[in-house]
Amino acid sequence: MPDLDTQRAAPPTSQPENAPFYAELGEVIAHSGHARFAEHLLHLVNKWVPIHCVDLSECTLDEPHERVIDIKRLGSAGQHPARPLRLPSGPDHPLWRAMLDMQDPLLIQMNARLNSPQPWDNLHQCHLVSRQGDRRWVISFSRPCTERGFSLSQLSFLKRLSETLLPLLEHHAHLLRQAPCPPPEPGLALSQPSHLQQAFYQRLSLDDISLSAREQEVCLGLLTGGTVPQLAEKLSVKNSSIETYLKRAAAKLGVSGRHGLAKWMIGTGESGYGTG
Repeated sequence: MPDLDTQRAAPPTSQPENAPFYAELGEVIAHSGHARFAEHLLHLVNKWVPIHCVDLSECTLDEPHERVIDIKRLGSAGQHPARPLRLPSGPDHPLWRAMLDMQDPLLIQMNARLNSPQPWDNLHQCHLVSRQGDRRWVISFSRPCTERGFSLSQLSFLKRLSETLLPLLEHHAHLLRQAPCPPPEPGLALSQPSHLQQAFYQRLSLDDISLSAREQEVCLGLLTGGTVPQLAEKLSVKNSSIETYLKRAAAKLGVSGRHGLAKWMIGTGESGYGTG
């Protein structure tokens, strides 16, 4: 049986407050519901924690009878040693037991077992898991046993980041259930303004919020990794003006700062996307 370490995924005290992180996060948000969602999520995390592959799953449980009804794959990306990771459904597997009994979001670490007959056990794994009713959403990061396992600092980082990644996965699953989106055209980067604008305007419409043109420009600029001085130069205004536009937009959206803006985009507030 593989070693398992379960930690409650408590809210983070900090997030990577830098432009590259939010530029990558903007792309992940824009790819929600698309085939390349997992690829961009992997690219985002791999900037700070080396990851070989990521697998995304949604599990439906029969909790009274302690069994898995369905495991739906929501995407995978990376250098899989053989084939994409499939979560075990056996009732005695430690990962399954932790997911069954959970209440709050979890980080579950599983160390690789050398020479295990099960290919699944030959990987260093870190699973981020959230729960709503009888459903579990799972982000599974893995490395081959030939590499080092996840360090304590890396696990701590992923635990903090789970507050952003897990709601984003739930939103992705919600979009796939409602109306599967076609994959983006080959070679077309969703970081282009028109695509992020589309997701941003849809979010504004959902919450019935009206922002001025300048407030929209500042919000979109920050979501794509722009800094206050860069936006001030682009819009030919003072830094203080950019900060004023952001404060006005934040008040209308009910958020605080760039991280609050990113959380609003993925629907973690009261007006967020449903997952039913």
